[in-house]
Parts: sequence; structure tokens; C-alpha cells
Amino acid sequence: MSGATLLRALFKRPSRAAGGAWASTGYRLAHIDGAQLAHYRQALGFGGTHVPLTYYYLLAQRAHLATMLGASFPFRLLGAIHVDNALGAGVQPVLERPLELRTGVTVGAPAASGAVHAVLDTHATQDGELVFSCRSTYRMVPGGRSGDGRSSVRPPAPAAPLLATLATWQLAPSSGRAYAALSGDWNPIHLWPWSARLMGMDAPIIHGMHTLGRACAELERAGGAPVALLDGRFRAPIALGSSVVLSADLAGGRFMIETAGRVAVEGGFDPAQARQHAYSSS
Repeated sequence: MSGATLLRALFKRPSRAAGGAWASTGYRLAHIDGAQLAHYRQALGFGGTHVPLTYYYLLAQRAHLATMLGASFPFRLLGAIHVDNALGAGVQPVLERPLELRTGVTVGAPAASGAVHAVLDTHATQDGELVFSCRSTYRMVPGGRSGDGRSSVRPPAPAAPLLATLATWQLAPSSGRAYAALSGDWNPIHLWPWSARLMGMDAPIIHGMHTLGRACAELERAGGAPVALLDGRFRAPIALGSSVVLSADLAGGRFMIETAGRVAVEGGFDPAQARQHAYSSS
């Protein structure tokens, strides 16, 4: 988020929370920034010439911020934890033409722990055709029985079998700031040790969608084709400066990301193209 957005988030007064689905909100994007897209592709390691699936989150994020900063949204934006993100690709867009984004919000009933989640569903169209869909789940109220919510979204899961290591990468201490400059998400928890501590974190962590984007690029490289569907569940944060390991089952469409001996992200992806590539090369 930008500095102005951060100030709005700091001073927003939450209204009384009410569960259920709300009317959708609209957001018009005049065009896709070709320079930003090229920078994103290079920074995350994408090949080919298509718009990467995870890039669309940068567009959906704008609609999410507009929705969550609205007076009717009953929570503060700061303190929200991104726990799950699912993306689906439609037609490839024309970069110079506008996109229409509509976002619907569903607030779930409090869990037994007291945690409250909001689900934002965004659909983007261009000339009436679907370009992408994005479902993002945020934990808006932490649960009282699951600790303070700073170190893990969910308990670490045991390693899944039949996953082969695809890639490893090392995060630089400055990687959070680099991705913030690219994505526009300047949440203090991703920037410096002092800014993360101000927000109650022990250390700065990398953006979850940076991790998912890097994984998407590696899955495409291994499968030989663009990923059309991707769902990632964020289980634990990844500190800046950490080593990250991606494992996957290309034919089965499952992946897992680990750091420091624990599962940080796990999920699924569309295996159709990867399976076809694997069969044709055997």
C-alpha cells in the first residue's frame, strides 16, 4: 500500500462487523502498465510472453484496497493476515485497453477460536470477456486460542509425499522493499526490522504473493506451459534473508514451499499442461 493508503488504514474507524455477503463494488483500471509487467516478469523469473497468473493479484489488490478502505467495510486493514489466495486465468488481455473489476465480500461467522475471515472475490473483464478471477481470504480478527497470530497462520503441516524438489532460492534482506516497490504494497511488516517490530513482528517477512509468484514461475518452467489455476494457502511467514525450497507433483497438481524446516505455503495448480508436457517428453 502507498503512504497515503497506509495513513487511511491507520486512521480508519471500523464499523460494527456483520457477517454475510455484501453487494459488489466496481473498479475500473484504465490499462495494464507494460513497464510494471515487464519488471514483474523479470523479478519473479517468468519466461514466455503471456501475462503471468500471479501478476493479476497486483491488479486485484487495488480493488481489494478500495473495498477494504470503504466506510462500510467493518474492519481495519492493518492487522489483516492474508491466509489463502486462488487465481484463475481467462483470456489474455490487451494491455492498452481498460479492465472492469468487480469485487464481492463475504464475512464469515466467528470461528470457535474467535477468528473472523473476510473473503474477497474479484472478477476482471475486458470487452465482456473474463480475464481473471481472484479469491483472497484475509483473517481480519485473530483467534484467541491460536496465540497472537504473528508467527503462523496455521500449525505447520507434515511434509506431503511424492513431491520432488523443483527449485530453491535465497531471499535478500532487501527483497521485501524491492517487491513493495514493484507491487505497491508497502506494509511495514515487509520492509525493515524496525518497521516490522512497530507492527508487532519479530522480523520483517516477504510478501506471500511474492512467494506464490516465484513458485508460479518455477512451476511454469518445469511444466513447460503457463499455469492457469493456482491456489496457495499461507501457513507460516518467511523471514527476509531466508532460504526457500519449492517441491511439487507436476502430474498431480500439488506444491509445497518450505523454509527453516517448516511448511510456509502449500496448494494446488492446474496440472493439465504440465501432465501433457511430462507425457510428451517420456
